[in-house]
Amino acid sequence: MATTKKEGTELTVEAKLKNLYKLQQTLSQIDEKRALRGELPLEVQDLEDEIEGLNTRKQKIQGEIEDFQAAVAQKRNEIETAQESVERYKQQLDDVRNNREYDTLSKEIEFQTLEIELCNKKIKEAAAKIEERQKELERTEATIADRSDDLLHKRNELDEIMTETREEEERLKEEAKELEATIEPRLLAGFKRIRKGARNGLGIVYVQRDACGGCFNKIPPQRQLDIKMHKKIIVCEYCGRILIDPELAGVHIETPVEEKKTKKRTVRRKKTDDA
Repeated sequence: MATTKKEGTELTVEAKLKNLYKLQQTLSQIDEKRALRGELPLEVQDLEDEIEGLNTRKQKIQGEIEDFQAAVAQKRNEIETAQESVERYKQQLDDVRNNREYDTLSKEIEFQTLEIELCNKKIKEAAAKIEERQKELERTEATIADRSDDLLHKRNELDEIMTETREEEERLKEEAKELEATIEPRLLAGFKRIRKGARNGLGIVYVQRDACGGCFNKIPPQRQLDIKMHKKIIVCEYCGRILIDPELAGVHIETPVEEKKTKKRTVRRKKTDDA
């Protein structure tokens, strides 16, 4: 075990760059697999959150309906009690002995009658609220059913993609894990930090047309020579990505040098012909 660790720390810069680039390629393939899923995981999560919120709203509406129904039942009981009192007071009117008793009973009858009217008004208001909440409940339940259908469709779509890509993605993850084990922790941490901050997820890029393959800013000739020498890790001074020689990355880039020379010869011939 100790020997393996020692060998890992003694890797040449060239070997480190090769491993880093292989890791980048593997991670890019994983990114591609995840890109196939697109926004589906987020859409599924959003729908789940929305349905949860709608169910909470539904429970609240149902609770309000129950409260209004309980209030209606209470008012009906109060009406029944008041009506019994009115009937009793009316019977007592037949037995009054003076005007004072008559006025007292008449006032009680009037008061209880007003109580009945007030209770009926409250019942009517509560009934209107119940009807309003019932309609809101129906709309909420319809929305829940609609969103649930969308969620089922999105989940099926996501599951289908996951089934197609899961095995390959797991293989790539294992490959990336093995490659990470060959890279020293400090360099790996730096690479991951660069990759996380990069818009396209590229932490190491090869030189293209004398420029950084990530941000496409020109690289000075001396710096390009240093990159070809593979003596040290070099990063782009503009975007911070690690730079690698195309040849080391296994990339063949055609240079239009001969085309330029041909054009120059053609110009010279024309001058000779004119002369």
